Amino acid sequence: MIKYFILFLIIAMLLSLFSGAFFLIKDKGKTKRTAYSLGLRVSIAVVLFATLVYGFLTGQIGPES
Repeated sequence: MIKYFILFLIIAMLLSLFSGAFFLIKDKGKTKRTAYSLGLRVSIAVVLFATLVYGFLTGQIGPES
C-alpha cells in the first residue's frame, strides 16, 4: 500500500513541476503562480521523504521486499 502512495507522490511532484514550467512560460514572471507551484512541489518532496523514511524503518520497503 505504501508503494502506491509513493508512486502517487512522485506523479504529483511531476505534475507540479510541469505546471510550474507552464506558468513560468505563460505568465513571464508577472504572477506568483510559479512560486506557489514551487512551494507545493517542495511540500510534496518533504512528504515523500518522510514516507520513504517511514517505509524503510518499518520494513515495508527496502532491499528485502
